[in-house]
Amino acid sequence: MSQLTTHILDTTKGRPAQGVTIVLYQQENDGWKQLAQGITNSDGRIPDLLNKEVLLQPGAYKMKFETATYFGLQSIQTFYPYVEIVFSITSNEHYHIPLLLNPYGYSTYRGS
Repeated sequence: MSQLTTHILDTTKGRPAQGVTIVLYQQENDGWKQLAQGITNSDGRIPDLLNKEVLLQPGAYKMKFETATYFGLQSIQTFYPYVEIVFSITSNEHYHIPLLLNPYGYSTYRGS
């Protein structure tokens, strides 16, 4: 398993959000460097966002979830065209970043 994983649940449907583009960035000085990109599968996950051998250095990272496209394909308006979750990596342990999503709200937490 990758050091960093994510999962999106569409809370309106009570189902995983398939087809959401996610971009992973690392903070570098005053900007952000793109590290990886993928699209969620039928389980709302990207199993290979990072290679299993990749260990992220301690620092600030963010995941950008492209939510407008996901909702647009369903002809659903959304208030949030994207969601950015910024988090800190402090060790080599596993980090899971879940996103609970609906057209007018979202929440996240440190998963396991």
